[in-house]
Amino acid sequence: MNDPTLPTEKISVVVPLFNEEAVLPQFHFRLLRVMEGLGSDYEVIYVDDGSRDRSLELAHRLKADEARVGIVELSRNFGKEAALTAGLDVAGGDAVVIIDADLQDPPELIPALVDKWREGFDVVYATRTSRDGESFLKKFTAHWFYRLMGKLSDTEIPADTGDFRVMSRRAVAALGQLREQHRFMKGLYSWIGFRQTAVMYRRDARASGTTKFNYRKLLRFAVDGITAFSTVPLKFATSIGLLVAIPAFGMAAYIVGKTLLYGDPVHGYPSMMTVLLMLGGLQLVFLGILGEYVGRLFNEVKRRPVYLVASYAAPAGTEPSVSGVVQEPRQPARTPMAPAAIFHAPGRSQGEEPDLADGRHQASALTEKLASVR
Repeated sequence: MNDPTLPTEKISVVVPLFNEEAVLPQFHFRLLRVMEGLGSDYEVIYVDDGSRDRSLELAHRLKADEARVGIVELSRNFGKEAALTAGLDVAGGDAVVIIDADLQDPPELIPALVDKWREGFDVVYATRTSRDGESFLKKFTAHWFYRLMGKLSDTEIPADTGDFRVMSRRAVAALGQLREQHRFMKGLYSWIGFRQTAVMYRRDARASGTTKFNYRKLLRFAVDGITAFSTVPLKFATSIGLLVAIPAFGMAAYIVGKTLLYGDPVHGYPSMMTVLLMLGGLQLVFLGILGEYVGRLFNEVKRRPVYLVASYAAPAGTEPSVSGVVQEPRQPARTPMAPAAIFHAPGRSQGEEPDLADGRHQASALTEKLASVR
């Protein structure tokens, strides 16, 4: 008989870690305080993405104090998108919360997200109303990136929204079917559809440490997002190429015709070189755009796993297995010969040592018998 006082739902919390030693203990304390107040069973999955500090060691200490903590250790740094994928693959809750450990996304907002999930929404994302602790350039580029994605992509991606959200089991299962290599998770969350809604919040500055993203990584992130969810750059390159090519062909026909008919030399060498250099630059830019898409295809057709797991410590009450775990090669086990299969000379008990002479005699007799059959 079911006890009505026991929790009937389980919530998983997926937390990617990359050099979060300075803030992890404080984050863990605040997270557990929030989860205990939800009245639900829960588990916390820390995914170490190749940290070079003591983040993994601290996570294991936290697990020693709280059995509902699980730890996925990736074999190297695969990037945040891959770490999130690994955590979602492991999480077994009815709802899954994704949150960073830097405390810019407050754990205290989780109950509001979970309440919306309980109302029937499959994806409840947290939208920032402000971005404290970030530089003007970071705010400016982030603002325009989301607006640009909204214009270029066929998938509506919410502006000012990161990974902080809660998802239903069927939404997580849908994401699990998408195994592409260049993963732009913010786009994938929207692409799967289902019922989605937002909860507004004010984003805090980092509690400690520094951001792991630099502008080079942010640029790479933006390019991945655009090439993953839009073909507009290719169409733009084609359109510009046509706009430039049509007048160029007309001008070429004019110059050739004038030279053939009137024999006039071609004037304007400096202006001609300027035009040639401009066209050459445009060609290289458009070749680079095409190369981004070809590079994505190259990585996809290799069909490598999104991540590799070095070790997995499961939360209490969870099946201790995860896909992608790299194990040490094992030697094939030798199957001991059953006692009944051991040759025994006639007249000897099973426990006695066999007589080699008797064995050779029986082998010789068996050979002669086979020869007579032939």
